[in-house]
Amino acid sequence: MLTCAVILLPPKGIAVFFLRHPLAVQSPLSLSLSSFFFSLSLPRPSSRASALMALCRRRPRAALKHAASQFELLKPSRPALSSLIGAARSAAPSSSVLKLIGGPRADWVGRTPRRFESTVAEKLPRFTNGVAGNLAMDFPGGKVAFTPEMSFISESPEERAHCYRVLDEDGQPLAHSSFIQVSKEVAVRMYTEMVTLQTMDNIFYEAQRQGRISFYVTSIGEEAINIASAAALRFDDLVFPQYREPGVLLWRGFTLQEFANQCFGNRDDYGKGRQMPIHYGSNKLNYFTVSSTIATQIPHAVGAAYSLKMDKKDACVVTYFGDGGTSEGDFHAAINFAAVREAPVIFICRNNGWAISTPTSDQFRSDGIVVRGQAYGVRSIRVDGNDALAMYSSVQAARVMAIGEQRPILIEALTYRAGHHSTSDDSTKYRPANEIEWWRTARDPVSRLRKWIESNGWWSEEAESELRSNVRKQLLHAIQVAEKVEKPPISDLFTDVYDVPPSNLREQEMVLRETIKRYPQEYPGDVPV
Repeated sequence: MLTCAVILLPPKGIAVFFLRHPLAVQSPLSLSLSSFFFSLSLPRPSSRASALMALCRRRPRAALKHAASQFELLKPSRPALSSLIGAARSAAPSSSVLKLIGGPRADWVGRTPRRFESTVAEKLPRFTNGVAGNLAMDFPGGKVAFTPEMSFISESPEERAHCYRVLDEDGQPLAHSSFIQVSKEVAVRMYTEMVTLQTMDNIFYEAQRQGRISFYVTSIGEEAINIASAAALRFDDLVFPQYREPGVLLWRGFTLQEFANQCFGNRDDYGKGRQMPIHYGSNKLNYFTVSSTIATQIPHAVGAAYSLKMDKKDACVVTYFGDGGTSEGDFHAAINFAAVREAPVIFICRNNGWAISTPTSDQFRSDGIVVRGQAYGVRSIRVDGNDALAMYSSVQAARVMAIGEQRPILIEALTYRAGHHSTSDDSTKYRPANEIEWWRTARDPVSRLRKWIESNGWWSEEAESELRSNVRKQLLHAIQVAEKVEKPPISDLFTDVYDVPPSNLREQEMVLRETIKRYPQEYPGDVPV
């Protein structure tokens, strides 16, 4: 396939190159002279433009179209251009490129180019009415209007971005609320999984306090974000979590026994005991393994979304992170990349007010996270993260747009971390205990959804008691089983990285085994040597 390069060289004229090798268009000064070259003198163009180079390896018609629409230099020179194309046709009559730019349907002059059809950056401005300083100017990236007044953009809007909500605190839909209808089956399952997650957090938290596991992180107050977003997704959608989204795994079928195996780091743990508790992962459920390092999952998610786009998959990627994660450079790099490459990824930020002990007021001065989407050219919405129906509707709508329009979407879910950051944290040291308790009770997302399904006649007090009793029994049984399963062998510390372990790793394993034999009292007795 030939590559077409169209160059306007005032005052000398037009040069058209038809190159047989695409790499030859790296620079107009290094174009291969073995290709065809044609030149034709034209009248000196106006002072509104000095030069344009349009390079189009596969779409030369779009390149010429851009030249015509932006600089209007080809309009008065149609006869000259026709002569030029005719000369090129006589020299290369079989060129498919010439068929595109010189055929009878060459009606491209004056059309508006599509987005990303050309990457040309203009050398000189062209004013919309031909008079400098009036109305607007076409810059690389779009048309910008002028104003005679010097006015700085305010550091904050006069009114904060609104928050989408469906249910009020009593579980009743707001007047004129628009949301995606949820069936009884889905609504009841959402509620039961939220109760299960809440119960699991309470029991595993107590297990850590009893010394039975080393660490734990709860999702108390954020159950709706977990479960409702998971319900709105499809199984083929890839999930890149932070560490407060076990509810997504729960919805996808991760069993309570699997949760317990990971927290206890036993032989049945998919991570072979190498990770801290709550660092879950499941290949079969398309849930990438949790990493403690903040925000590193966000650029990974964008890369995965871009691969789905390249493979034309009917799926998207969803990544979760907290407000603290948006203070990391990874977030900014990732959302900008997603916007530019138009990757089908949904960013879900759990803005719970605190990055461990750092409040949002010490992190940023912007109106939360939602405005950052607009700054990067990403469609965004702010949602009540304690409203399961609002989360379900917004994520499902975001998924449709992400896949159907091949674009990223940012969702800021406003919520409150009603528990401590982790078992290593005491949040009463930096925030009032009564504030935490108020959010636990008055703003509890689980209670709000329960009121709604009860008002629809889908739930009862008997069903509530039975559910909580059964979940508690299942969790206690899972913990008892996980505790009795032996730990992974010492050899697993040195596998799954190299096909053949190098000498330094073999030496480390030998030294470790000798040390355990010498000081057995210093090592757990349930770890096979």
